[in-house]
Amino acid sequence: MKHRGRHRRRRRGRALRASLAGTALALTAAATLISTSQAAGGETPGALSSITSAGGLRALQLRETSTDGAELRTLTAEMGGGVGLDQVLGSANHVMRGEADCFSTEKDNLPVEPVAARAYCWEPGDAVDDRWVPRSVTTSRDNQVIASGWTHSGAERVTPDGAASGAGARTGGAEDEGLARVAFVDASDPSNLRYRWVLLVVPTSGERGFEGLRARLGGMAWYQDKLIVTARGPRSQGGEDDSLYVFDLARFLRTDVTDSETIGRSGDGWSAHHYRYALPAVASYSPPRGRGCDARDDDGVPCLGSLSLDRTSTPPAVVASERTAPGGERPARVWRYALDVTADRTGLLTTGRASRAVPTEAYETEASGVRGVLAHQGHWYVDQAAEEREGHGTLWRQDDEGAAAPRCAADEADEKSGIRSYACWGRHTASLAYSPESDELWTLTDPIPERVLYAVRLSDVTGALD
Repeated sequence: MKHRGRHRRRRRGRALRASLAGTALALTAAATLISTSQAAGGETPGALSSITSAGGLRALQLRETSTDGAELRTLTAEMGGGVGLDQVLGSANHVMRGEADCFSTEKDNLPVEPVAARAYCWEPGDAVDDRWVPRSVTTSRDNQVIASGWTHSGAERVTPDGAASGAGARTGGAEDEGLARVAFVDASDPSNLRYRWVLLVVPTSGERGFEGLRARLGGMAWYQDKLIVTARGPRSQGGEDDSLYVFDLARFLRTDVTDSETIGRSGDGWSAHHYRYALPAVASYSPPRGRGCDARDDDGVPCLGSLSLDRTSTPPAVVASERTAPGGERPARVWRYALDVTADRTGLLTTGRASRAVPTEAYETEASGVRGVLAHQGHWYVDQAAEEREGHGTLWRQDDEGAAAPRCAADEADEKSGIRSYACWGRHTASLAYSPESDELWTLTDPIPERVLYAVRLSDVTGALD
């Protein structure tokens, strides 16, 4: 487990560049180090490095903002009362394809080692619609429900329910840009997965009632009746506004107008931009005012990437990572926030003075291109994207001792020569989630036409570690 060479080289490289900044020698040294890193794609990222400085931990703090409870109760009552998840799943109107029915381009994204325990692909209309991009995945504790978050990238879209416009009808344009939705998948029958789209919304004061959450989703965690997502909003003050949003799964809102682009009150009824159901946020967490994230700053506010749930910590926690470029020299941060378990705050982040959520643990990983993170029984699993667009990624297990990953023969020529690679994970993956009841580690891929949702056994991952 002790693979520290690359780890130390990168630290020396960063120190060297800092000490020679502004000189030609610094530029030459930086270029040399970058090219060396890119050539050494099979090296391990080494051990995690603990972040203990006050400044480093301060950059990871978040401030809680709660939705007005009275206004949310009034909104719910005016819309006829809250709806439970069972009703949403009972109305599922989209069908996932089993692995046998997936396109070959979709199956090409599956991992090499360990192989997927099961895999599914989205209904064809969702599989090929490049306006909506899958970003995150999580599951209920018993793995009977899977939730997948998607973000709209702009332009037209396919009407999700098609009640008035007809299935597959195209609507809208700029009104859709940046919206976020979740596919709630009934996975109780592994041979027949069905799902329903739900729009994520933020309650507002006034007659309108709520508006759509417009943000790029990055990660997702499900604890008890709370769904927690990372959301990157529009650029502000030179950075980007990154937040966590918390949604109450016991409080779905059912709309009565499905033939309107409106979000919120629509005449005498309620609309969620053609969606039958909307899920309102009950809290959000963001960096201190005026401190937008910066993907170029090692010590500043991180740009949130992935998010997942660690049930093995005490108390349970959400773990987060920042998104970094594949092949870069800059390390990525991974950290955790404790979840509150008191009756009236279950599933919210534990906060202290000034409603601040402070990380209880934080590290740097030398893995570049981090696309997913998971913590389980003291180990951190880091999904590292390949430097080449069409390459397979690597799933590292890291701790403060070192790093390990499954190895495989990358192609037929490597199989014959005996050369083995760490690039065994899926391609174009985003987000990780673990279901303890089934021992399944879930992820999904995002590009078209290569979108696939799959699970591997975590025990198979640990059994294959090099």
